[in-house]
Amino acid sequence: MATSASATPTKAKRKLALVMGIGKYQNIVALSNPENDADDMTSELKSIGFTVTKALHLTRDKMDSVLEEFKKSIQQSDMVLFYFAGHGVQWKEQNYLLPADIPNVSGIDLNEKAINAQRFLDDLNDRKPFVTIFLLDCCRTSYHTTFQIDVQNAKTEESKLAGFKEMQGAGALIAFACAPGIPAIDTATGQVQRNGLFTKYLLRHIKTPNEDIRMILSVVRKEVRQDSKSRQIPFVSDGLLEKNIYLCDQPRRPTNVHN
Repeated sequence: MATSASATPTKAKRKLALVMGIGKYQNIVALSNPENDADDMTSELKSIGFTVTKALHLTRDKMDSVLEEFKKSIQQSDMVLFYFAGHGVQWKEQNYLLPADIPNVSGIDLNEKAINAQRFLDDLNDRKPFVTIFLLDCCRTSYHTTFQIDVQNAKTEESKLAGFKEMQGAGALIAFACAPGIPAIDTATGQVQRNGLFTKYLLRHIKTPNEDIRMILSVVRKEVRQDSKSRQIPFVSDGLLEKNIYLCDQPRRPTNVHN
């Protein structure tokens, strides 16, 4: 008799993605990989059926505008994916994504000068999507006790301040390039490569058909850890309410079982 290979997953109405890459920072150290990261992630997501909005090197005002337009485009039961490559910092238990024109500011100014990642996640979830997935390749900077953004002169004793705080959201999965409090590295060898280390392995596996996103990220975590010799270990905060969240959902052929 014929049986299904596995239970059919619940499907989203549409698959929408916002991909941001910011590397051309005006007042802090520039990053070489985010534009490539965003370009390559856009291509991969489009190839598996996502409608993708790509935005590069945004100022604060432009970033606000793009985020707002994307939020308004979301309908109930959409699958929503947000990818960000660039600088990010943690300040007073909040995570901030830094625009290209971020000045050298005090921590209290970050709400006006940067994007609060948790607040954006909450705004998206208010639209009642089927699922929300954040992929954040931005644990590359630290916000120091001097109240200055200083990505070029980080001190060893301050490294515990680097990276992002864990985020949470019902119906959401948030994947960070590194564990909370640990800075990410662009490449394991120190050599210039096209993509950041986390994104490199995301790109390798994100198109895996009929694979739950949790399993994909488990493989990514293992390979980043191996490549970096345990200096970087991606971290996932899983608040998903559904099983079998497939980014690349392909029909399965029935399996014939003979008695």
